[in-house]
Amino acid sequence: MTSDLDPLLIRPEKAAELLGIGRTKVYALMRSGALRSVRVGGLRRIPRTALIEFVTCLEEENAA
Repeated sequence: MTSDLDPLLIRPEKAAELLGIGRTKVYALMRSGALRSVRVGGLRRIPRTALIEFVTCLEEENAA
C-alpha cells in the first residue's frame, strides 16, 4: 500500500535500488523503452506505475 506522500516520479538511482539492479541497467532499460520514463526539464524520472508495469511484464515473460 502506498501513502499519499510517496513520490509519483522516481529517480533512476532509486528505481535501481527498488528493482535490485544496477543504475547502469536502469538507464539501458529506459533507452530501450523497456522501462518507461519521462523527462522533467533535463532530468529523467520513472513513474511509479512504470516500475509495476516493468515487473509485471517480466513475470509474464517468465511464465510463458
